[in-house]
Amino acid sequence: MAGTCESLTALFGRILLSAIFLMSAFGKIADWSGTTHHMEEKGMVATSFFLAGALALEALGGLSVLLGFFARWGAAALIVFVVAVTSVFHNFWVEDGPARMNQMQHFMKNLALTGGLLMVAALGPGGFSFDHRRRTDQEVRPATARAERPVMVG
Repeated sequence: MAGTCESLTALFGRILLSAIFLMSAFGKIADWSGTTHHMEEKGMVATSFFLAGALALEALGGLSVLLGFFARWGAAALIVFVVAVTSVFHNFWVEDGPARMNQMQHFMKNLALTGGLLMVAALGPGGFSFDHRRRTDQEVRPATARAERPVMVG
């Protein structure tokens, strides 16, 4: 029972953690020009290139964490993304008044996201995940069965 409870908790944590990245990726697709404009306002160049990269990282990393499929790699990619975005878009120390508080809240939210992603990177996705299933399948098959699989040459 404890294993099931931990696995369910990890699953719900991955769902909640990945939601912000998947929703953000969808928002970027839905408002590509508005997002590039916002990036330009922050002094970024090659905005279409960086926006495509951000979209790929958020969508693929978010799906990776959500499904628990290479979740540690997905979490690591999202950590790199969050650190880069936070330093460019949520640099509260250059703001004044209400804008400073707003950007500080976004900065702190991103710190919390990074903490959650670090936990996935360190501990893995939990029991209800493709990573767990893949690992379990490899442990169940005898070593000779794994070694005898035919190699596909393309």
